[in-house]
Amino acid sequence: MTSDSTLTTDGVAPRGQGTVLLIACGALAREILAIKSANGLDHLDLQCLPAILHNHPDRIVPAVRTAVEKHRSDYESIFVVYADCGTGGMLEKACEGMGVGMVAGPHCYSFFEGNEAFAANEEFTAFYLTDFLVRQFDAFVWEPLGLDRHPSLRDMYFGHYEKLVYQAQTDDPALTAKAKDCAKRLGLAFERRMTGYGDLPPALTAL
Repeated sequence: MTSDSTLTTDGVAPRGQGTVLLIACGALAREILAIKSANGLDHLDLQCLPAILHNHPDRIVPAVRTAVEKHRSDYESIFVVYADCGTGGMLEKACEGMGVGMVAGPHCYSFFEGNEAFAANEEFTAFYLTDFLVRQFDAFVWEPLGLDRHPSLRDMYFGHYEKLVYQAQTDDPALTAKAKDCAKRLGLAFERRMTGYGDLPPALTAL
């Protein structure tokens, strides 16, 4: 399995095998591969774009567009495994224009929990982490916000949050302990939800 650091900065190139190419966020690589393996989805190939695009949503659409244009002739179809992810509807518009499908939902936190359930919760003071983001908390949260250098900024960034919700894709005690520590570092209450893969398996098995 490709390391989290490589998934963060470089992503993963497709193998060139299969009939359907998934163009996905690197933060979803482990989950997608697990779903593929569990359901025998050998016709799906996977390209992961760098997960750090999570912190730069303005770069997602150009990166997806480039990947689709590069590989369109190599596969029967392409499916984008990003939700809107902060693009303000621009990713959906781009996918429609290119004639490719994409995962439904505003972001991965929503489709991991299930889009309907997430919308019903109406949680405006929760900060969410997935398995990947717990593992990469420093690289995606602590360091980009400068909290490693200026910890006093914590309350300015997170003062309006009340709790950290760890959406667990896997039952891993070590990750749960790390997620609790993340909540403590942010000064937030902690809640763990065992979401599994949410709406992602039906989206992929339907391809």
